[in-house]
Amino acid sequence: MYSSSGMPEFIIFEIMQQEEKEVALILKEELHLDSAFLGREVTIGFYIPRGYRQGTALSLLLINDGQDMTRMDFRSILEDIYRDNQIEPILFAAVHAGEERKLEYGTQRKPDYLKRGSKAPLYTSFIFDELIPFIRQKFGIDSFKEKAFAGFSLGGLSALDIVWNRPGEFTRVGVFSGSFWWRSLDQEDKDYDDNKHRIMHQEIREGTYAPWLKFFFQCGQLDELKDRNHNGIIDSIDDTQDLIRELEIKGYQQPQDIHYLEMEDGTHDVDTWGRAMPEFLKWGWSVSRES
Repeated sequence: MYSSSGMPEFIIFEIMQQEEKEVALILKEELHLDSAFLGREVTIGFYIPRGYRQGTALSLLLINDGQDMTRMDFRSILEDIYRDNQIEPILFAAVHAGEERKLEYGTQRKPDYLKRGSKAPLYTSFIFDELIPFIRQKFGIDSFKEKAFAGFSLGGLSALDIVWNRPGEFTRVGVFSGSFWWRSLDQEDKDYDDNKHRIMHQEIREGTYAPWLKFFFQCGQLDELKDRNHNGIIDSIDDTQDLIRELEIKGYQQPQDIHYLEMEDGTHDVDTWGRAMPEFLKWGWSVSRES
Protein backbone atom coordinates (compact mmCIF):
# COMPACT_ATOMS: atom_id res chain seq x y z
CA MET A 1 0.00 0.00 0.00
CA TYR A 2 1.10 3.57 -0.64
CA SER A 3 0.63 6.70 1.45
CA SER A 4 -0.55 10.03 0.08
CA SER A 5 3.12 11.00 -0.33
CA GLY A 6 3.63 8.24 -2.88
CA MET A 7 6.04 6.25 -0.67
CA PRO A 8 5.32 2.63 0.28
CA GLU A 9 3.94 2.53 3.84
CA PHE A 10 6.67 0.13 5.08
CA ILE A 11 9.32 2.73 4.14
CA ILE A 12 7.52 5.45 6.10
CA PHE A 13 7.19 3.06 9.05
CA GLU A 14 10.92 2.31 9.02
CA ILE A 15 11.79 6.01 8.93
CA MET A 16 9.65 6.51 12.03
CA GLN A 17 11.55 3.70 13.77
CA GLN A 18 14.82 5.62 13.61
CA GLU A 19 13.76 7.73 16.66
CA GLU A 20 16.92 8.80 18.51
CA LYS A 21 19.30 7.14 16.07
CA GLU A 22 21.03 8.91 13.23
CA VAL A 23 18.66 9.10 10.29
CA ALA A 24 19.41 6.18 7.98
CA LEU A 25 20.47 6.83 4.42
CA ILE A 26 19.36 3.33 3.39
CA LEU A 27 16.02 1.76 4.25
CA LYS A 28 15.63 -2.01 4.32
CA GLU A 29 12.61 -4.28 4.21
CA GLU A 30 12.17 -8.01 3.64
CA LEU A 31 9.15 -9.00 1.59
CA HIS A 32 7.89 -12.39 0.42
CA LEU A 33 6.69 -13.51 -2.98
CA ASP A 34 4.90 -16.78 -3.70
CA SER A 35 6.46 -18.17 -6.87
CA ALA A 36 4.42 -20.50 -9.07
CA PHE A 37 7.54 -21.28 -11.12
CA LEU A 38 9.68 -22.31 -8.14
CA GLY A 39 6.88 -23.72 -6.02
CA ARG A 40 8.08 -21.86 -2.93
CA GLU A 41 7.89 -18.57 -1.11
CA VAL A 42 10.83 -16.38 -2.05
CA THR A 43 12.22 -13.83 0.40
CA ILE A 44 13.61 -10.61 -1.08
CA GLY A 45 15.55 -8.04 0.89
CA PHE A 46 15.05 -4.55 -0.52
CA TYR A 47 17.51 -1.71 0.07
CA ILE A 48 16.35 1.70 -1.08
CA PRO A 49 17.84 5.19 -0.70
CA ARG A 50 16.00 7.25 1.89
CA GLY A 51 14.03 10.05 0.32
CA TYR A 52 13.30 8.22 -2.92
CA ARG A 53 10.03 9.38 -4.43
CA GLN A 54 7.86 7.49 -6.86
CA GLY A 55 8.58 8.48 -10.44
CA THR A 56 12.23 9.37 -9.85
CA ALA A 57 14.71 7.72 -12.23
CA LEU A 58 16.21 4.74 -10.42
CA SER A 59 18.45 1.82 -11.37
CA LEU A 60 17.69 -1.75 -10.24
CA LEU A 61 20.34 -4.23 -9.09
CA LEU A 62 19.20 -7.81 -8.53
CA ILE A 63 21.47 -9.89 -6.28
CA ASN A 64 21.51 -13.69 -5.97
CA ASP A 65 22.13 -15.31 -2.58
CA GLY A 66 20.46 -12.38 -0.89
CA GLN A 67 20.42 -14.30 2.40
CA ASP A 68 24.13 -13.46 2.73
CA MET A 69 23.68 -9.70 2.64
CA THR A 70 23.00 -9.38 6.37
CA ARG A 71 26.23 -11.22 7.21
CA MET A 72 28.02 -8.95 4.73
CA ASP A 73 26.57 -5.95 6.55
CA PHE A 74 25.48 -4.70 3.16
CA ARG A 75 23.41 -1.92 4.65
CA SER A 76 26.48 -0.39 6.35
CA ILE A 77 28.44 -0.69 3.10
CA LEU A 78 25.72 1.28 1.34
CA GLU A 79 25.44 3.82 4.16
CA ASP A 80 29.15 4.63 3.86
CA ILE A 81 29.01 4.94 0.07
CA TYR A 82 25.89 7.12 0.08
CA ARG A 83 27.19 9.28 2.92
CA ASP A 84 30.15 10.19 0.70
CA ASN A 85 27.86 10.66 -2.31
CA GLN A 86 29.86 8.10 -4.32
CA ILE A 87 27.07 6.33 -6.23
CA GLU A 88 23.77 7.26 -7.77
CA PRO A 89 20.47 6.04 -6.26
CA ILE A 90 19.87 2.31 -6.74
CA LEU A 91 17.08 -0.03 -5.72
CA PHE A 92 18.67 -3.29 -4.54
CA ALA A 93 16.65 -6.51 -4.57
CA ALA A 94 18.56 -9.28 -2.75
CA VAL A 95 16.87 -12.57 -3.63
CA HIS A 96 17.27 -15.29 -1.00
CA ALA A 97 18.17 -18.74 -2.31
CA GLY A 98 16.04 -21.76 -1.42
CA GLU A 99 16.84 -25.33 -0.45
CA GLU A 100 17.21 -26.23 -4.14
CA ARG A 101 19.84 -23.57 -4.78
CA LYS A 102 22.06 -25.95 -6.79
CA LEU A 103 19.13 -26.76 -9.05
CA GLU A 104 17.75 -23.22 -9.44
CA TYR A 105 21.14 -21.61 -10.06
CA GLY A 106 23.41 -22.64 -12.90
CA THR A 107 22.99 -22.30 -16.66
CA GLN A 108 19.51 -22.36 -18.16
CA ARG A 109 20.39 -23.83 -21.55
CA LYS A 110 22.15 -26.87 -20.12
CA PRO A 111 22.55 -28.41 -16.64
CA ASP A 112 25.95 -29.61 -15.50
CA TYR A 113 27.05 -33.25 -15.71
CA LEU A 114 25.29 -34.05 -12.42
CA LYS A 115 22.08 -32.35 -13.63
CA ARG A 116 22.59 -29.46 -11.23
CA GLY A 117 20.97 -26.35 -12.63
CA SER A 118 18.01 -28.32 -13.96
CA LYS A 119 15.62 -25.67 -12.56
CA ALA A 120 17.62 -22.71 -13.88
CA PRO A 121 15.03 -22.10 -16.65
CA LEU A 122 12.33 -21.88 -13.97
CA TYR A 123 14.45 -19.47 -11.95
CA THR A 124 14.87 -17.30 -15.05
CA SER A 125 11.09 -17.30 -15.54
CA PHE A 126 10.67 -16.32 -11.91
CA ILE A 127 12.99 -13.34 -12.39
CA PHE A 128 11.26 -11.95 -15.48
CA ASP A 129 7.65 -13.02 -15.05
CA GLU A 130 7.21 -12.75 -11.29
CA LEU A 131 9.96 -10.80 -9.52
CA ILE A 132 10.46 -7.80 -11.80
CA PRO A 133 6.69 -7.22 -12.25
CA PHE A 134 6.33 -7.52 -8.45
CA ILE A 135 9.05 -4.88 -7.93
CA ARG A 136 7.49 -2.53 -10.48
CA GLN A 137 4.11 -2.78 -8.77
CA LYS A 138 5.42 -2.58 -5.22
CA PHE A 139 7.52 0.51 -5.80
CA GLY A 140 5.40 2.14 -8.49
CA ILE A 141 8.22 2.13 -11.05
CA ASP A 142 7.19 1.86 -14.70
CA SER A 143 10.70 1.96 -16.12
CA PHE A 144 14.11 1.60 -14.50
CA LYS A 145 17.03 3.79 -15.49
CA GLU A 146 18.95 0.56 -16.01
CA LYS A 147 18.88 -3.02 -14.68
CA ALA A 148 21.85 -5.10 -13.54
CA PHE A 149 22.42 -8.49 -11.89
CA ALA A 150 25.09 -9.70 -9.45
CA GLY A 151 25.90 -12.86 -7.56
CA PHE A 152 28.47 -14.85 -5.64
CA SER A 153 29.98 -18.22 -6.55
CA LEU A 154 27.19 -20.31 -8.15
CA GLY A 155 24.90 -17.30 -7.80
CA GLY A 156 27.40 -15.33 -9.88
CA LEU A 157 27.30 -17.94 -12.62
CA SER A 158 23.50 -17.71 -12.56
CA ALA A 159 23.58 -13.91 -12.80
CA LEU A 160 25.91 -13.94 -15.82
CA ASP A 161 23.91 -16.69 -17.51
CA ILE A 162 20.66 -14.73 -17.14
CA VAL A 163 22.19 -11.45 -18.35
CA TRP A 164 23.99 -13.07 -21.28
CA ASN A 165 20.85 -14.80 -22.49
CA ARG A 166 18.62 -11.71 -22.05
CA PRO A 167 21.00 -8.83 -22.88
CA GLY A 168 18.19 -6.51 -23.89
CA GLU A 169 17.05 -6.44 -20.27
CA PHE A 170 20.36 -5.50 -18.63
CA THR A 171 23.36 -3.21 -18.89
CA ARG A 172 25.72 -4.69 -16.25
CA VAL A 173 26.60 -7.86 -14.40
CA GLY A 174 28.80 -8.45 -11.36
CA VAL A 175 30.31 -11.86 -10.61
CA PHE A 176 32.18 -12.53 -7.37
CA SER A 177 34.21 -15.79 -7.30
CA GLY A 178 32.08 -17.15 -10.13
CA SER A 179 31.60 -20.90 -10.54
CA PHE A 180 32.90 -20.90 -14.11
CA TRP A 181 34.16 -24.47 -13.72
CA TRP A 182 30.50 -25.49 -14.38
CA ARG A 183 30.91 -28.30 -16.89
CA SER A 184 28.96 -30.77 -18.95
CA LEU A 185 31.45 -33.62 -18.41
CA ASP A 186 33.23 -34.76 -15.26
CA GLN A 187 36.81 -33.48 -15.35
CA GLU A 188 37.94 -36.97 -14.34
CA ASP A 189 36.54 -38.35 -17.60
CA LYS A 190 39.30 -39.10 -20.10
CA ASP A 191 37.50 -37.08 -22.76
CA TYR A 192 37.16 -33.94 -20.64
CA ASP A 193 38.40 -30.78 -22.39
CA ASP A 194 38.27 -27.26 -20.91
CA ASN A 195 37.58 -25.83 -24.34
CA LYS A 196 34.58 -28.08 -24.93
CA HIS A 197 32.98 -28.80 -21.58
CA ARG A 198 32.92 -25.56 -19.53
CA ILE A 199 29.33 -24.54 -20.12
CA MET A 200 29.46 -20.77 -19.58
CA HIS A 201 32.49 -20.41 -21.80
CA GLN A 202 30.58 -22.24 -24.53
CA GLU A 203 27.59 -19.93 -24.05
CA ILE A 204 29.80 -16.86 -24.54
CA ARG A 205 31.42 -18.45 -27.58
CA GLU A 206 28.06 -19.23 -29.17
CA GLY A 207 26.33 -15.99 -28.13
CA THR A 208 25.91 -12.61 -29.74
CA TYR A 209 27.84 -9.44 -28.99
CA ALA A 210 25.72 -6.82 -27.20
CA PRO A 211 27.83 -3.63 -27.16
CA TRP A 212 26.05 -2.04 -24.18
CA LEU A 213 26.86 -4.83 -21.72
CA LYS A 214 29.52 -4.24 -19.03
CA PHE A 215 31.12 -6.93 -16.85
CA PHE A 216 32.69 -6.96 -13.39
CA PHE A 217 34.62 -10.02 -12.21
CA GLN A 218 36.20 -10.56 -8.80
CA CYS A 219 38.50 -13.43 -7.82
CA GLY A 220 40.55 -14.19 -4.73
CA GLN A 221 43.96 -15.81 -4.90
CA LEU A 222 42.83 -17.98 -1.97
CA ASP A 223 39.44 -18.87 -3.48
CA GLU A 224 40.49 -22.53 -3.62
CA LEU A 225 43.50 -24.83 -3.90
CA LYS A 226 42.63 -26.80 -7.05
CA ASP A 227 44.82 -26.43 -10.13
CA ARG A 228 43.62 -29.05 -12.59
CA ASN A 229 46.05 -28.10 -15.40
CA HIS A 230 49.02 -27.69 -13.01
CA ASN A 231 49.97 -24.25 -14.34
CA GLY A 232 50.42 -22.72 -10.89
CA ILE A 233 47.16 -20.74 -11.09
CA ILE A 234 44.10 -21.88 -9.15
CA ASP A 235 41.13 -22.99 -11.21
CA SER A 236 38.78 -20.18 -10.21
CA ILE A 237 41.20 -17.56 -11.56
CA ASP A 238 42.01 -19.63 -14.65
CA ASP A 239 38.32 -20.15 -15.41
CA THR A 240 37.51 -16.47 -14.95
CA GLN A 241 40.41 -15.25 -17.06
CA ASP A 242 39.53 -17.75 -19.79
CA LEU A 243 35.97 -16.47 -19.77
CA ILE A 244 37.21 -12.89 -20.03
CA ARG A 245 39.25 -13.93 -23.08
CA GLU A 246 36.07 -15.35 -24.65
CA LEU A 247 34.38 -11.99 -24.07
CA GLU A 248 37.33 -10.20 -25.64
CA ILE A 249 37.10 -12.43 -28.69
CA LYS A 250 33.45 -11.34 -28.95
CA GLY A 251 34.54 -7.71 -29.02
CA TYR A 252 34.47 -6.56 -25.38
CA GLN A 253 37.54 -4.71 -24.14
CA GLN A 254 39.34 -4.03 -20.89
CA PRO A 255 38.88 -1.68 -19.13
CA GLN A 256 36.04 -0.08 -21.11
CA ASP A 257 33.71 -3.08 -20.90
CA ILE A 258 35.34 -5.47 -18.43
CA HIS A 259 36.63 -4.75 -14.93
CA TYR A 260 38.68 -7.50 -13.26
CA LEU A 261 39.49 -7.38 -9.55
CA GLU A 262 41.92 -10.00 -8.19
CA MET A 263 42.41 -9.89 -4.42
CA GLU A 264 45.67 -11.32 -3.11
CA ASP A 265 44.14 -12.18 0.27
CA GLY A 266 40.68 -12.94 -1.09
CA THR A 267 38.99 -16.16 -0.03
CA HIS A 268 35.76 -17.81 -1.13
CA ASP A 269 33.51 -16.21 1.46
CA VAL A 270 31.06 -13.44 2.23
CA ASP A 271 33.64 -11.30 4.03
CA THR A 272 35.83 -11.10 0.91
CA TRP A 273 32.88 -10.32 -1.33
CA GLY A 274 31.83 -7.59 1.09
CA ARG A 275 35.28 -6.00 0.82
CA ALA A 276 35.00 -6.10 -2.97
CA MET A 277 31.45 -4.73 -3.05
CA PRO A 278 32.31 -1.00 -2.84
CA GLU A 279 34.61 -1.25 -5.86
CA PHE A 280 31.86 -3.00 -7.82
CA LEU A 281 29.24 -0.38 -6.92
CA LYS A 282 31.54 2.55 -7.66
CA TRP A 283 32.60 0.91 -10.93
CA GLY A 284 29.01 0.60 -12.08
CA TRP A 285 27.17 3.55 -10.60
CA SER A 286 29.64 6.27 -9.67
CA VAL A 287 28.08 9.71 -9.62
CA SER A 288 30.98 10.85 -11.78
CA ARG A 289 30.49 8.05 -14.32
CA GLU A 290 30.44 9.26 -17.89
CA SER A 291 27.13 8.71 -19.62
